[in-house]
Amino acid sequence: MTTTAAPMVLTRRRVWTIFAALLAAMFLSSLDQTIVSTAMPTIVGQLGGVEHQMWITTAYLLASTIVMPIYGKFGDVLGRRHLFLIAIALFTLASLGAALSSTFWAFVIFRGLQGLGGGGLMILSQAIIADVTPADQRGKYMGVLGAAFGVSAIAGPLLGGYFVDHLTWHWAFYINIPVGIAAFLVGVFALQLPSKLATRRIDVPGVVALSAATASLILFADLGGDDAHGWDSPLTWGFGALFLLAAAAFVLIESRAEDPIIPLSLFRNRLFVQSTAIGLALGIGMFSVLGFMPTFLQMASGTSAAESGLLMIPMMAGMMATSIASGAYVSRTGRYRIISAAGVLVMIGAVLLFTTMTAQTPIWVIIAYLMVFGAGLGLVMQNIVLVAQNAVSATVVGTATSTTNYFREVGATLGTAVFGTVFASRLTERLVAVFSGSGASADQASSAASSIDPSTLAELPQTMRDAIVGAYAEALSPVFWYVLPFLAAAVLLAITLKQVPLSHEAGLVARGEAVLEEPADGTPADGAPVGTAAQESSRTDEDPVPATLR
Repeated sequence: MTTTAAPMVLTRRRVWTIFAALLAAMFLSSLDQTIVSTAMPTIVGQLGGVEHQMWITTAYLLASTIVMPIYGKFGDVLGRRHLFLIAIALFTLASLGAALSSTFWAFVIFRGLQGLGGGGLMILSQAIIADVTPADQRGKYMGVLGAAFGVSAIAGPLLGGYFVDHLTWHWAFYINIPVGIAAFLVGVFALQLPSKLATRRIDVPGVVALSAATASLILFADLGGDDAHGWDSPLTWGFGALFLLAAAAFVLIESRAEDPIIPLSLFRNRLFVQSTAIGLALGIGMFSVLGFMPTFLQMASGTSAAESGLLMIPMMAGMMATSIASGAYVSRTGRYRIISAAGVLVMIGAVLLFTTMTAQTPIWVIIAYLMVFGAGLGLVMQNIVLVAQNAVSATVVGTATSTTNYFREVGATLGTAVFGTVFASRLTERLVAVFSGSGASADQASSAASSIDPSTLAELPQTMRDAIVGAYAEALSPVFWYVLPFLAAAVLLAITLKQVPLSHEAGLVARGEAVLEEPADGTPADGAPVGTAAQESSRTDEDPVPATLR
């Protein structure tokens, strides 16, 4: 790769200016996800899609998962600034489309388009952090980013609940418009990064094969658990066969590509593979809670949308606190193994508590469970990305970041699809039984089950409300048992992580795209803890796997 301009000067002031753009974009992305979780029961009820509600989450995750490796690789090849601005613009425009949707499937399509932008915001933010900060100090910066995520994640449920209760669910997406415009303007003026010219052929066949494999895998999981198709459907197994063919084609293409979108040599790196596998398991566990807990709180516990938003605050507060603390700990000590294993163990304890919840579980108990889960998640999530970035050459840090997140999102998408299907099928069966028991015909019971929402529930007789609340509780609580084996595997992987020194050099400096401004005494300008100018001999442009990790 060749840069189009002289190396930029990296100082503390420039690092924090770049951070302003990253914080604005992360606020936009995380705000949207938590607003939608709170508003989902109302959205699916009014648009008539209760039995298909998992598609709202699956569409976003599937789209964002497909584009993650693309953003990661293209960022390494072409630079990240313009891609970052494109991601913000796409996310904002898709939010407008979602707000204006009048049918369920139109809404799902725009959620998918949001995912195309949201995937870029997540990957590029993490990769840019690696560009401007060294690994041994990156935890502190990621802790600040985690705090911003926590603030927006707390604001999301509150706003979502307010919009549903006092305005309409459409405002959960209208709110993204001014925030998106502000994030875009901050990016234009604050995000100054080098651009590059591609010197190798872009791996278009690899992109196509990876996209086909990802989409067919998720559709296989979704259709397999869908009542209209099921595991004995030829269409379901057709997508399963397509996944195997696309995955095999992808491996073959990548083994021969001049510049593969995901270099297979990454998977010779044990530390990278372990951290990526932990991320996959965490994706399954995290989104099983984030995707379905607001529904449980609104329906099974009888709370309003606003109240369910308030009840999600402890989880995000716990995550915010431990994210900052663990980032500072890793930066100070360089020890990531013990903190990562502890985080997964805390998550397991919280999931075990979730399995005991019923419609009669006190609200304060649910709050405590959520706080424990968030604390565990904050201990491990950001550190796993840091481990993966530290395990590879600076020339492929974007690719490594996107690959790790890709597999985490695959886990999240599969977990949402499979567990969402289990939840939806159990819920539909129980709701139909409730309405049939009240004297409704089969068609009437099916229609009522597909359009129930919190406002409709509040208008029903007490006996009927109790029965519906019980149906939600019975459908959701057992789903958490399926999460535990994946988290147990994550613990084993975390405690066997190899403890290696964290890099002292920022990615831009390592690649020769930036230099540190050093005064006469040789210390970095502004006292900037942004890395050293010394090159790491164990990491070369040709080999993405450091010699110390092979």
